[in-house]
Amino acid sequence: MERKEFLKACGYACLGGSLFSSLLAGCTEAKLISGDISGADLVVPISSFLKKDQTFRPYIVVHNDQLEYPICLYRFSQTEYAALLMKCPHQGAELQVFGDRLQCPAHGSEFNNKGIVQNGPADTNLRAFAVTIQNEQVKISLK
Repeated sequence: MERKEFLKACGYACLGGSLFSSLLAGCTEAKLISGDISGADLVVPISSFLKKDQTFRPYIVVHNDQLEYPICLYRFSQTEYAALLMKCPHQGAELQVFGDRLQCPAHGSEFNNKGIVQNGPADTNLRAFAVTIQNEQVKISLK
């Protein structure tokens, strides 16, 4: 194998490994649950974050038939959460979650787990909802 071929093969292997690990992180931790709407709140039990080994997932995706888009709910600590509408502000495509980032499949915009734009073409942060904790439930204010 010549040097040029070797470098090319190594480059593809690194790129493939990065892509695979990114996809794997997005797939293994995701949990899609149905939340209940109570008044102006979308309510989710904190136990929805628990895995079988009693550790916590970093995020869950919450949907309800009354919502046009799901909400990605990140858990940073026992008392700190971020609820983000999974709608790209650029052209309205539904976002995909890959670990600590959300990505638009239409044009590649990326947002961090606080909803802040990391890469365009989107130039607006994601819609974030106020979150409160009460009686072992996470309440996402839809106002």
